[in-house]
Formats: sequence, C-alpha cells, structure tokens
Amino acid sequence: MTHLRIVCAVVVFVLGGAAAARAQAPVVGHADPESLFTSPDPKLHANKQVVLHIVRDLLEAGHWSEAGKYLSDRYLQHNPNVASGLAPVMKFFSGRPERPIPARDAWRTKVVAVVAEGDLVTVSFVREMPDPRTPGKTYTTTWFDMWRIQDGKADEHWDYGTIAPPK
Repeated sequence: MTHLRIVCAVVVFVLGGAAAARAQAPVVGHADPESLFTSPDPKLHANKQVVLHIVRDLLEAGHWSEAGKYLSDRYLQHNPNVASGLAPVMKFFSGRPERPIPARDAWRTKVVAVVAEGDLVTVSFVREMPDPRTPGKTYTTTWFDMWRIQDGKADEHWDYGTIAPPK
C-alpha cells in the first residue's frame, strides 16, 4: 500500500506541476515602441521606418489620408476581410477617428518586437482577449503583422485575419 501512496503522490505532484507550468506569463509591450523600429543596417532601418508610419500614423492615429506615402497602389492584402489595393484599404479604414500622432511612450497599441529581414518587416503586438473559461476575465497573447517593403512603400501585408461567423 505504501507503494500505491507514493505513486499517487507523484501523480498529484506531476499533474499539479503541469497545471502550474501551463500558467501564462502575460505578454507586455515595449515602453518605447518607436525604438524598436530602428536598425544599424540602412536598408532594414528604412523598411522599419515605413512600418513605423503604418503602425503609428495610420493604424494608431488614423491618418488614412496619408496612406499613399506608405502603401503602394497595388498593396497586396492577405487578410480575407480587406480587398487588395490602396483605395480599398483606405476605404476599409476610412470610418476610424483621426487622432494626433502619439508621443513615443504613449501608444495605445502595445508593440512587443519588430524584426526585419530582407524586404520583410514583422511586428508582434500584445492582444488582450476574453478568457472563454472565465466570463469577465481576459488574457494576453501575441498577434503579428508582416509587410513586404518595395521601393520605399509597403507592397504586401499578412496578418491573423479570419472571417467572422455570421451573426
């Protein structure tokens, strides 16, 4: 019987430890997100700066009238909810309010990291979601956007876009 108690104790310990191991460390944005959009490599720096303006000026501040400075006319969109092309993207976002460009430490969008390689720039963001296990509670996870930069403008975009079920 002692052997059974030891086995049971080990099982309880392992299962309890596994539950603790699944506990999440919250995803946290960088205190100075603009500092992430730099690189000592001139080409990567230029590409990151294009994406800085997309994230800060367009997505964060809603200055969609300036989208032509940062997005190509063909802007290939891989999100199933938005058509490709500069005009359709501007139309999709046109109803959002315009705000002042935020100070570098006052972004509402929480950026975790920015990685550039070749003509691609990927930005990871904090995403807060409702916890389906506990009504009223939320959790954080990481979402991503990636842009291909050509001729100084974003020419292609990928993100987590999914089609919402009908209501």
